[in-house]
Amino acid sequence: MATKKRHKKESRKAARLPFSGRNYLLFAIGVLFIVLGFVLLSTGDISISPVLLVLGYCGFLPAAILVKRKQKPNRS
Repeated sequence: MATKKRHKKESRKAARLPFSGRNYLLFAIGVLFIVLGFVLLSTGDISISPVLLVLGYCGFLPAAILVKRKQKPNRS
């Protein structure tokens, strides 16, 4: 009996998605900055577009991958 309960708990943990809503929001902001940076770059603006591209590629996209969800306290 105890092995069946343990197996169910392990399968629930494995079924969770690796990213939370915060990760997807950071990813969307990063993609938005990148697209906006390229649009501004195509219009000839070379003052703000590199800043947006660096923020998108080196700021928001890595943050979207590296930020982890908060762990709930274990009730044993």
